[in-house]
Amino acid sequence: MDKAIIYIHGKGGNAEEAIHYKSLFSDCDVIGLDYTAQFPWEAKEEFSLFFNSICRNYRSVEIIANSIGAYFAINALSNQQIEKAYFISPVVDMERLIADMMIWANVTEDELKEKKEIQTTFGETISWDYLCYVRENPIIWKIPTHILYGEKDNLIPYGTILEFVQRTTSTLSIMKNGEHWFHTEEQMKFLDEWIIKSAK
Repeated sequence: MDKAIIYIHGKGGNAEEAIHYKSLFSDCDVIGLDYTAQFPWEAKEEFSLFFNSICRNYRSVEIIANSIGAYFAINALSNQQIEKAYFISPVVDMERLIADMMIWANVTEDELKEKKEIQTTFGETISWDYLCYVRENPIIWKIPTHILYGEKDNLIPYGTILEFVQRTTSTLSIMKNGEHWFHTEEQMKFLDEWIIKSAK
């Protein structure tokens, strides 16, 4: 094989999810990125090492990234030789997401700055260092990208996705009644058809 597809999972996911995509890319090596990074600065280091070791073995590399995996990819891999990207429910504006979580948790920026980390009732830890990093490292993404978005995504507003699409070389496909997490039989069928069409 002279082409690799690298799969980057979202929060709570794992590299084994890459198996799903093997039948969709039968002429490529499909490899799940088994990463441990929790923060974008950790992902930047971990992803770069992985990609440098993988890329030298293939003529071309494409990526599939899910949710926060897409944000980590944008932050870590913008300078890599990636031919094409497929983003599923991507986090494309982390500052907006952190700001939204602060509103949901009724946390002010001054409180976060003082406490450094705040545990929320909905299971997320909001971090001052994370917010500062995001502000100091604005994303630049020039790789041709196909985005799949669920109409009923409760995490990423449609306007945020649209703004990213308009300032990058991206296409956007929306699944009616789709959610942030594509997991039902109907959603996975839609996802598979989107990938097949986008890969042409």
